[in-house]
Amino acid sequence: MLPKPNILLLAAVGAMLWTAAAAGEVSSAYTDLVADRDCTTFAAADRDEGGDWANLVCNGYRGYPVFIYYGDARESLFYGFPPAGNLAPVWESFDAFNSTGPKIEWRLETDGNGAVPFATIHRWFVSDPDDASENIEVLVVEKVGQPHERDGCAVGYVVATGNPDANEKARRIADLQAREFACGADQPVIDQGSLPLPPFNRAEN
Repeated sequence: MLPKPNILLLAAVGAMLWTAAAAGEVSSAYTDLVADRDCTTFAAADRDEGGDWANLVCNGYRGYPVFIYYGDARESLFYGFPPAGNLAPVWESFDAFNSTGPKIEWRLETDGNGAVPFATIHRWFVSDPDDASENIEVLVVEKVGQPHERDGCAVGYVVATGNPDANEKARRIADLQAREFACGADQPVIDQGSLPLPPFNRAEN
């Protein structure tokens, strides 16, 4: 006689399959980010007064903008739609001099209404605190600000230098953490590999 099926187990498995299907398919898309070509400066320091900062808005993924806030050879980026009336909501950057790479990976969730970007993965080049002539590469995972929520921030940091499979690790952080991440309350995930993560800070403007 065959054993009777475990109704509770079947129900649990069915629920997990339904949840996975309801969550939609996750994939990647890539966009370029070259400031001189893809961005417009909407605020900047007066050069005659010796300032060194600028705020730029750039082309992102299908109408989702990217904001770059530059100051003193450091950058802070916001992906998607910032809080209404606040085009520079939070400064998130590394303490050392840094810059971002020319390619952004967008993690997309596809459902019946199309593909919605929920996270980005962007490579940063951070001056090595122990050797200013060298850079430490870091993949920064960010939550994308949506038109209705307008909540975006850094979700995770993966040191790419000396860290095998850094891209896959960053995608895993994005897929598991970004959508439900509470900016300003939850702590970002850190994967250091063989090198420590350069010091970074988050400061409300």
